[in-house]
This record gives sequence, structure tokens and C-alpha cells, in this order.
Amino acid sequence: MRHSPLGHADIVLSLGRRSPFGRFGGTLAGISLTDLSAHTARAAVAAAGLRLEQFDHFIFATTIPTDRDSLFAHRAICVATGFPLETSALGVIRACGSGLQAIVSAAHQVLDGSSQLALAGGAEIFSRVPNVITTARWGHKRGPQTLEDMLDWAYRCPTTSLYMGETAETLANAHGYTRDAMDEWAVMSQARAVAAEESGFLAAQIAPVQVGKVLLERDESIRRGITAERLAALPAAFQEGGKVTAGNSSPVSDGAGFMVVADRTALLAAGGTPHARLLGWSTIGVDPRNMGHGPVPAIAKLLARHELKVADIHYWEVNEAFAAVTLHVESSLGVPRDRTNLYGGGVSIGHPPGVTGVRMTHTAIQHLQQRGGGLAVMAMCLGSGQGMALLVEVEPSRG
Repeated sequence: MRHSPLGHADIVLSLGRRSPFGRFGGTLAGISLTDLSAHTARAAVAAAGLRLEQFDHFIFATTIPTDRDSLFAHRAICVATGFPLETSALGVIRACGSGLQAIVSAAHQVLDGSSQLALAGGAEIFSRVPNVITTARWGHKRGPQTLEDMLDWAYRCPTTSLYMGETAETLANAHGYTRDAMDEWAVMSQARAVAAEESGFLAAQIAPVQVGKVLLERDESIRRGITAERLAALPAAFQEGGKVTAGNSSPVSDGAGFMVVADRTALLAAGGTPHARLLGWSTIGVDPRNMGHGPVPAIAKLLARHELKVADIHYWEVNEAFAAVTLHVESSLGVPRDRTNLYGGGVSIGHPPGVTGVRMTHTAIQHLQQRGGGLAVMAMCLGSGQGMALLVEVEPSRG
């Protein structure tokens, strides 16, 4: 058991649930952000063996408003879930790291005594992101008006005007990551996700969702039979003759997911089970033009703070926003492939930013439970140039 630098607080995580991740324009396009999130939050609380009335905080992450109540999504979902009206609600956003930030923000509440038992997570339904007219508020004299896609806003860096995929091209070119290597990672990601689905590993995370007449029970973007030859046939997505394709990038995705963040004593008193200790986290800014570099300094900062080396970490979840990013972490830090993303990742399962960090953390804790304990790091790049990393520990099982 490692010493935590978080003062006297013993912050623990208890596993919850996530929805299946939907493909863009898929099943989850037919459900509102509030309804999907409330359904998944209730499932997470039940999975943790707790009751809604025991929670004092609800921390919710999302990156783009999609429905009429989405600007107040944190409170709307808190109420719709059935938490007591006295339960505080907080909305957070940190681009692709928003799901991790929900966990961190819940930990902040516990650290300063504002909370003892919080539910943290988030959701995205990118399939429902609206198109908008930004010039109509005060009227216009004549001529056509432009309908803008808010999803395009999300995927284009505001400081450089580059699509995130273009920054992945920059990363790959700067460090010599080949198209073949990126496709190889993508094939591996899909194969690992298929195996995790068939073994029941992913099902242990998922709360099925009824959307109309369809019961969605599995992630919609996982693909069977993906080969290097099939991926090699795909065109470049962002640059003429480029390396980044739809096959070696994370798909546009929908989903929701939550887990419990609490003071250990309070969680035990409520009848819950601590599944992992939250030891710490780090964030750092990088050049927005080289966004995919973010995980490398974030991991280095986190390990240095805890006096750890790469070899001390038993499991890694590095978000596959693009295969180039995971290759970069592997090459720069020596993070071993046989300890990283063993159950698929963003390329195969999907990457809804409000949820991805929760999925990664849940996966890491599940893995450590199966191996009998250890340390795990979750890390990711963030749109517009940041990196983020989180460190957890599952204590060795006794007896």
C-alpha cells in the first residue's frame, strides 16, 4: 500500500457502470443526454450497492450541449436521476479529459470536506449535436446565412484552426510513426476489444440501454475481422497522402458512465466497497499544434511527483484518440504494449470525451482486481493542447 500525497484524506473509488458506446448516428441518437445519463447514473449507484439518498455530490462532465436542458445538464441529470434535491451538482469540462476531470473534481470536494460521497462521470451524445446560426440574433438585411456545425467546433482547435486529426499528422511526421505502425495498433485495438467483449470483461462495465424498441447491450464501434489489409485500403482523413485514417483514429461516439468517489470511512459506513485508492493526478499544457504529445509530459510529471518509474506501473490506459498518440507514449517513455490497453481503447470502443476517462479508470481497476492488485495510470491528450494523467492503486487481496 503506497502513501498518498493527498494529505490525511483516503479517497477511494467504487466501480459503477457505463452505457454501451454508440456509433455516430447509431442507436443512442434516439435518446436525450439527460435520459441516457440518468439511466446510467442509477445503474452505477445500484452497482456500487448504494442508494441515491446517500450521495451529497453529483459531478458531471460533457463537452457540447445537445438538448434544451444541456446547458444545465449537471443539475438536470442530478434531479432526473432521483438524487435528493439537496444533493449538490457540479458541471466540469476539460476537453478529452473531461471524464477524468469529473473524478478529480469529485476528489477535490472530498479533500476540502465539501463531500463525503460523490458520483462522478459524464456523457456525450455527439449524434445529437445541433447545427446553429450565429448571425441571426439581431437580424440581417439580406442574403444567405451560414448554418454551422457545432461538432466541427469541437474537433477543430480554436487556437490553430487545425482539426485534431491534423495535429495527429504533425505528431506522426515529427517522430516518424508510419502508417503501417498506426494501422497495426488499430488492428490490435480491435482484436483486444473483441476478445474483451467475448470474455464478458466489457459486459461487467455496461448497463444496457433501451432506446425505443432496441435494447443496446454492446459497444457499437467494435469491429470483427479487421485486418491490416482492410485498413491499408482506407483513404487519409485529413491530409492528401497522410497517415491518419478513420481506421486508426477514434470514431465519433456517444455514451455515458459514472463511478463513486468518496472518503473511505464514509463509503464503508454507507455500505459500499472501496475498489481502488485515488493516489493523484497531473495536468499540463503543450503546444496545441502538437496536441498528441500531451500524455508524455503529464505522465512524467505524475510519476516524478510520486517517485515512481514506468516499470513500477502494473497497468496503463492511454487513450487512443489516434493510434499515433499511443505510439508516441510507447516510444517516448517505454510504456510496455503488453501492459497497455489490453481490452481495446478509443480506436475500437469509441471516445466520447465526457466518459472516456471513466471507462479507462473502470477498465484499469477491473484489470488490477483480476491480477490481485497493483498500480495503474490513465493518461490522455486533450484537444487544444493539454495532457492529463491519473494514478490509482488496487490493494493486494488478502486471504
